[in-house]
Amino acid sequence: MGLLAQGTALDWPDAKKHADQVRAWGIKQLLEIWTKAKHKERDALLWGDEVEYLVVTYSEDDPQVLLSLRQADILNALANDEALSTKGGCVPDLQKVGSKSSTPLPVFHPEFGRFMLEATPGKPWGIDFKELLEVEADMKLRRKIAKDHMNSNEYPITMTTFPRLGVPGVFTDPYYPPSGPKLRSQFVPDEIANPHIRFPTLAANIRWRRGRKVQVNVPVFFDENTPKPWKDPSVNYDLHNWPEDDDVRNGAAPDNFIHMDAMAFGMGSCCLQITFQAKNITEGRKMYDQLSPLGPILLALTAATPIYKGFLADTDVRWNQISRSVDDRTPEELGEKPLENDRWRIPKSRYASNSTYIGTDPRLRQEYLDPNLIVDESIKAQLLEGGMDDRLATHFAHLFIRDPIVIFNEDLKELDLSKADHFENIQSTNWQHMRFKPPPPGSDIGWRVEFRPMEIQITDFENAAFSVFIVLITRAILSFDLNFYIPIAKVDENMETAHARDAVLEKKFYFRKNVFPARPPRSAVASGANSPVASRPPTPLGPVDDEYALMTIDEVINGSSEEEHGFPGLIPIVESYLDSVNVDVRTRCEIDTYLDLIRQRASGELWTAARWTREFVRAHPAYARDSVVSDAIARDLVGAVIHVSEREQAGCGWAGLDGVPNLGKLLGRFRGGCGGAGGESQSQSQSQSADTADDRSKKRRIHAAAAPLYQNRTVRQGGSNSPSSLKGGRAAACSAIRLVIRPQEEEVEPRGEKMNQKAVADRIVQGLTSQPQPRGAQPIGDRCLSRRRELDRIDMRIVSQDQKQEKEECLRAGYCKLAVPRDPDGTCRWLSLGGMQR
Repeated sequence: MGLLAQGTALDWPDAKKHADQVRAWGIKQLLEIWTKAKHKERDALLWGDEVEYLVVTYSEDDPQVLLSLRQADILNALANDEALSTKGGCVPDLQKVGSKSSTPLPVFHPEFGRFMLEATPGKPWGIDFKELLEVEADMKLRRKIAKDHMNSNEYPITMTTFPRLGVPGVFTDPYYPPSGPKLRSQFVPDEIANPHIRFPTLAANIRWRRGRKVQVNVPVFFDENTPKPWKDPSVNYDLHNWPEDDDVRNGAAPDNFIHMDAMAFGMGSCCLQITFQAKNITEGRKMYDQLSPLGPILLALTAATPIYKGFLADTDVRWNQISRSVDDRTPEELGEKPLENDRWRIPKSRYASNSTYIGTDPRLRQEYLDPNLIVDESIKAQLLEGGMDDRLATHFAHLFIRDPIVIFNEDLKELDLSKADHFENIQSTNWQHMRFKPPPPGSDIGWRVEFRPMEIQITDFENAAFSVFIVLITRAILSFDLNFYIPIAKVDENMETAHARDAVLEKKFYFRKNVFPARPPRSAVASGANSPVASRPPTPLGPVDDEYALMTIDEVINGSSEEEHGFPGLIPIVESYLDSVNVDVRTRCEIDTYLDLIRQRASGELWTAARWTREFVRAHPAYARDSVVSDAIARDLVGAVIHVSEREQAGCGWAGLDGVPNLGKLLGRFRGGCGGAGGESQSQSQSQSADTADDRSKKRRIHAAAAPLYQNRTVRQGGSNSPSSLKGGRAAACSAIRLVIRPQEEEVEPRGEKMNQKAVADRIVQGLTSQPQPRGAQPIGDRCLSRRRELDRIDMRIVSQDQKQEKEECLRAGYCKLAVPRDPDGTCRWLSLGGMQR
């Protein structure tokens, strides 16, 4: 973020007079960046994650949990910690970064809410696969460092929203009465926002520009005892503190909706964001486009927001609520009045899903674009004249239809082309679900893409899993030249669909059916040519509607049958990508752990955080089936989240958290499993079977489609590599890989027999080592993974009765249900059994 700007912030009437000047200077700065950086090349893909926390005060004997408004004190404590600073940990907004540590500690930033913190890694993550395994540990470290600089009764938690934000009475520590000249809310005080002048000015000018308070209305969840029709009992229709208090008397708070009226109800939400640095601008534009259709899918899959203002909502995610909380459109721009003073009717809030594709991919058809896109034609003409291509010029000319909201008087004196402050003024307040970020002037940073839709998850394990998954998706996109294009209007529809309760299970989303590039003609491949022969006519394009279909989240993530859409699934694609590169067995096993979490969330075997939260409330003894989330319920809910976080920090798993119902439904047996009332049986949480015919068909399709992309790396068929010569190899390799993702300290109970962990491991090792070992062979750990790859690529069929019998024996021995504990240093003990190397 850099240092927050200091100066005199203009109220909206004055800021409005200078809006055109800021826009014009912003475009000049953009063209300066474009001219200097359009050919900029970076060596490798870098990326970083941003985790946001709520800070709460909680104690076992206190009947209420509150939001702590001590953000400034906590950040100052972090900035003044010399031991932290010398190792690279810092607060850039309060201090200059001067550490030269090769492994700097995490970095902390302020956020809109005075009850929020943001934390990022000390340096970007690199391309090494082993770095993916450091993400979870770094997230745990961030949480620990933050907690160490808080009061003993304060905790950083990763929930999207505080369940009692805006309720009548006390919900903050310290308490401030609602209302104030900036927000003018009847539910929250001005003091809830970060005191830096940028934040209250942003909230006030959004309200001022639109001519009324923001209207954030969320449908209430109707339970057995919820009145119909339902009127929000917290709304005061007789309030007369500000002119905007008339809003609720003029229909701003409709029946059956939870009503909120301030920016804090949106920008006070936490999320998980991932930023990628591309090799160059072309690669960045490709990632921006190809990740865009994935946004709604990941939004639904990470759903975690079923409570607003002390009521259960009939939605599961935060996105539209934030969108409404910063919607500065006037009645004319909304289409409620004829255009007189404004230039356009604008269909979306400035916080919304993407409206453009910007790639240079020839597969980007005109039909995918929005034919009614609003652009500032004069700005587009300037960008074209400055050398920018039409597609990118259109993108920025669309962003610049917005007014700058916060303008500092000191910045209007002179244009500085060595900065990007005026450009970022508008760019950074266009909060789309993807953001394309030019390099900052005067730095070696490259072109970046920000993936913004995901909801924050309760544990660091979950947040790491989704972070790693998105990183692997981007690598598969670039390696396999994947094509996820669908019409941008369908992405908008998908974003709306993602808000539905249990959308991950109950709804279908538009998604592309064939994502692999067209194969070159056989004659070109056989001759080693790099491109199709010139005489071959281009593949005719069919109707766009035939390129995509409605799919469930399970089908998008795990794949669908050929009878349906024949889509292989994002996880199988990622697995195919991992099979095509050199990943050591330990790293692959840990990555598989993350993929398994996402696989089970998509299938419904595990719940989303939204469903778990909703069911926690509904199962609470104080819940009256009336949609009300009382102080007692909120306290126990937040307390449960804190207890889970503490267990995760201690590294002792979730077993024994009997006071946390359905925890096994949220986290299964990952990272130590669950026990007691909160747990599930092992068979429920870990039921895995050998590949079905549909699984094998799916993988064959992936490998066939991706084969031209890594055909030089495939193994030769026949001889010692043939499937028949690898008796039991696939089953044993899969067992070895699954072994590391079920770490438990308890004895394994396979089907019909008891077998301790070492006996299970010895059986598999014996099966591997019983095969002839050629001179100079790989270590067993690497070889078992290699053989799994070979079998995947050559043929997925069970080619002999012996192999079938071997697989059945593995199943009886606990195939895909094995568990081995970790050594004190965290190393999976399996890697030290039977000769497998660490």
